[in-house]
Amino acid sequence: MNTAAGAPLPDRGRTATSLPDAPDDVVIQIQGVSRVYRMGESEVRALNDVSLTIRRGDFVAIMGPSGSGKSTMLNVLGCLDTPTTGTYRIDGQAVESLSEDQLAEVRQRKIGFVFQSYHLVGRMTAARNVELPLILAGEDPRTRRDKVRTALEQVGLGERMDHRPDQLSGGERQRVAIARAIVMRPSILLADEPTGNLDTRSGSEIVALLEALHRDGLTLVLVTHDPRVAEHAHRVLAMRDGRIETDTRSQP
Repeated sequence: MNTAAGAPLPDRGRTATSLPDAPDDVVIQIQGVSRVYRMGESEVRALNDVSLTIRRGDFVAIMGPSGSGKSTMLNVLGCLDTPTTGTYRIDGQAVESLSEDQLAEVRQRKIGFVFQSYHLVGRMTAARNVELPLILAGEDPRTRRDKVRTALEQVGLGERMDHRPDQLSGGERQRVAIARAIVMRPSILLADEPTGNLDTRSGSEIVALLEALHRDGLTLVLVTHDPRVAEHAHRVLAMRDGRIETDTRSQP
């Protein structure tokens, strides 16, 4: 049977590479990971035998040209996509052994996501947008409001809770998206081009906010095409053709 264009290859027969036990401060560990898609009659190897370790409290930027695999990498790290081959552990837990419900729980409890296009619900206020993950998690309605207010105050929007997205600037919308990403108090924050739709000033403010969240203890991994954003990270991965070409750490 032919596979639809753009569809991932089936995981049937997928192989996994054994990983040794990692130190307690390792939150992300991938070994020999590839992600292959079928495009018509051809295969596209979006990730090609990638290995990576990220420790608790790291601030990592992923860069590379279009098609280099950086967004696929972020999707795999965020458990939004699964490797065709290789092994991925998050907090020592083998992702490939988890059921769909368990993967959803990992995404819900351990990982926050921030996207270039905000992904806010236009008819809802900032507070309601931030509340959505709490509702989906079945949090007590009596405590949700306090958690929402805390998250919005943390991103500097405590006075804008009742504004809808169309009443907010681009930078403020991204702050709402960040508040939504951190309201469940995840340990890992993944951001895909978080400043891509913003002007220089708003983008700098978002980077400063992400740095502050990192200082508060979040492990931060972001994809960016902007070297001015990447220079704030403590570690920069440059990707090309589905591989990590360079892995550079800043001097302490």
